[in-house]
Amino acid sequence: MAKGFSVGMISLGCPKNQVDGEALLAKLSQAGYNIVNNIEASDVMIVNTCGFIEDAKTEAIETILEVAQYKEAGLISAIVVTGCLAERYQDEILKEMPEVDAVIGIGANADIVKVCDKALCGIKTSSYPNKCYLPLDSERVLSTPSHWAYLKISDGCDNKCSYCAIPGIRGRFRSRDMDSVVDEARTLASKGVKELILVAQDTTKYGQDLYGEYSLDKLLKRLVKIDGIEWIRLFYCYPQRITDSLIETIAAEEKICNYIDIPLQHADKNVLKSMNRVGDAEEYKALIDKMRKAIPDLALRTTFMVGFPGETEEQFANLSDFVKEVKFDKMGCFAFSPEEDTPAYDMDNQIDDDVKKRRQEILMNTQFYITEASNKSRVGNVYKVIVDNIDDGKYVGRSYMDSPEIDSGIIFTSDKKINIGEFVFVKITDYDGYDLIGEYYEFT
Repeated sequence: MAKGFSVGMISLGCPKNQVDGEALLAKLSQAGYNIVNNIEASDVMIVNTCGFIEDAKTEAIETILEVAQYKEAGLISAIVVTGCLAERYQDEILKEMPEVDAVIGIGANADIVKVCDKALCGIKTSSYPNKCYLPLDSERVLSTPSHWAYLKISDGCDNKCSYCAIPGIRGRFRSRDMDSVVDEARTLASKGVKELILVAQDTTKYGQDLYGEYSLDKLLKRLVKIDGIEWIRLFYCYPQRITDSLIETIAAEEKICNYIDIPLQHADKNVLKSMNRVGDAEEYKALIDKMRKAIPDLALRTTFMVGFPGETEEQFANLSDFVKEVKFDKMGCFAFSPEEDTPAYDMDNQIDDDVKKRRQEILMNTQFYITEASNKSRVGNVYKVIVDNIDDGKYVGRSYMDSPEIDSGIIFTSDKKINIGEFVFVKITDYDGYDLIGEYYEFT
């Protein structure tokens, strides 16, 4: 069935979902489908959705409806919806959007070829097997640039934060076998990937279910031995599971970027308790101080949530004071979104949207000034930079402090021609908001 037919994909949401989408494309490619990069060239269009918060759901629904217009115009033959929105709302999507030909939950990802075959024959499919059937080991068609890639080391989550729908969508926490992760990393390196970004719903819990202990440090010690890999970056590290051994490993291994993403969500003890999260501002500050002392020039990224039910002005002020004191290198902030089937959905004392927006703006403005001061202090420094793009005659790259797609970067000039994916040194000469400005630097 697949021979001669083309499939395209729009993948929304987080890197974990993107990795799942890349695995779907690999299965389709192996079955004979042609993978294309635009809707008009597609026979089947897959919308790989996110369903985490209201904005993500809205984006997913709008994307499906936009793709449906191509089907109505006769430019494509079938629409398949996968990912978290599909898993979460299942047959509601088929009921509300009859233009869709198939909706499958994450446990049906391995059946994507049959699903697309049926869709092209006009047979509607809805399938939602147990989430544990989502393959953790799969070949992938990379959708990232050739010099960097995400590497998913586990799936699912057991944390049960009171605002979060992910445990219900993705299921229980499951680690990948360490040999499998290392084998995939070697394969990526053989294809020219130089930077690995480790992702999971809870990266620091890696290995506990398979090996009886947190094993991220052990995995890292194997990954750094792979030829061709120059940078390894860590996302989604929960503070209570950042062990001394993990800190020591990051500090000791040159290939591991001195960069950690820790989604703290808040700093007020009572708000964190309501969120069903562990810790408080003092514990977080102690951990951050320990990490900064052990890891030279550590770049810390975090995410906060404002407007959680019951968050008072005083509690928000506690969070603001925490941000001012700690001075994160990178920070994101989003407003609480009440999600069905979570404890926080119908908690008392819901916060008005305008209050949430105001608090979000205050926190992001605070971070902007922190970033500006930090960038000013970096003028004159020289950094190793990986080149991601060339824009209007200028090179756009990143240092160890910058993750692709979410962080700012370094814009620099060079009289010497530089290839995308190449590592060079750049001297910082100025800054513009979140971005650093520089010029190619050659040590003499």
